Amino acid sequence: MTQQLGEPLLPGQGRGPTRDLEAARGAFATGDINASRAAHAAPVVVDPRASEAHQEGGGRVKSIVFGGLDGILTSFAIVSGAVGAHVPAVAILAMGVSNVLADALSMGAGEWLSSRAYNSYVQKELERETWELDNYPEGEVLEMIELFTQRGMSREDAEVVITRMAKYKDFFVNLMMTEELSLPLPMADASAEAFKDGFLMFLSFAIFGMLPVLGFVALPAVAPDTTESVQLAFASGCTGLTLLGLGGFKAHFHDKNYLRGGLETLLLGSACALVAFTVGRAVANIAGASELFAVPDQELFTTFARH
Repeated sequence: MTQQLGEPLLPGQGRGPTRDLEAARGAFATGDINASRAAHAAPVVVDPRASEAHQEGGGRVKSIVFGGLDGILTSFAIVSGAVGAHVPAVAILAMGVSNVLADALSMGAGEWLSSRAYNSYVQKELERETWELDNYPEGEVLEMIELFTQRGMSREDAEVVITRMAKYKDFFVNLMMTEELSLPLPMADASAEAFKDGFLMFLSFAIFGMLPVLGFVALPAVAPDTTESVQLAFASGCTGLTLLGLGGFKAHFHDKNYLRGGLETLLLGSACALVAFTVGRAVANIAGASELFAVPDQELFTTFARH
């Protein structure tokens, strides 16, 4: 059963490696050679639909983690900096929500446009390599022989291997793209996938980015006498738990070290919040001592809150 260029190899059904991939990864992590041999020797028949779903899930990690982490850190930095500068809660809510939605749209559109531009670039390179192989195959074969020779293969072996592989045009073009240009081919539905990545980036940024803002303003709705410090502490707790969850989610697709992954993102978020709060407080103090800001802005904030 042949596959299109760029289509991932899936285990079972004659579509790729039949080893138990999860067992192989576990054997590598523990250094168990016997377990590694057993994982490669045991045939595994996997439903391609289940494998495809797992492949797509892993491929979405970048958009979810990057968008969510950027969103929650951005909004929490706004909240922390605004609290440090003694900005009223209503202004924090307005700034936080508007900034999160605007940045989410920007991030989503940027992800979509950059993915589409990259796929277009790879497609042009694919067309060029295919054209060169059609019109000057001996030159392309020679380039690959030289490349494999530079990587440590003997000239004689490289000539045998490359000449044999060059008989299969689509396979050889794929090989040239990955080995010569380091450009993995995009999927056949790359445009749709680029849009999905951009939309997922937007959702992730917006949803996670709203949590610190909502956490800051939600508590006074239940307890009107809540102090600003308690509000910030509650928002910090909500943000910290979310950061731990994001780190654990990322670790699930990485090294399975959930504690370390959660703590890494938590420390990163804490550092961002500390910097934002410190800078906000320092700027507020400097501005308060400056003659340029001698006129109080309370009336401005009151007017803003009313409207």
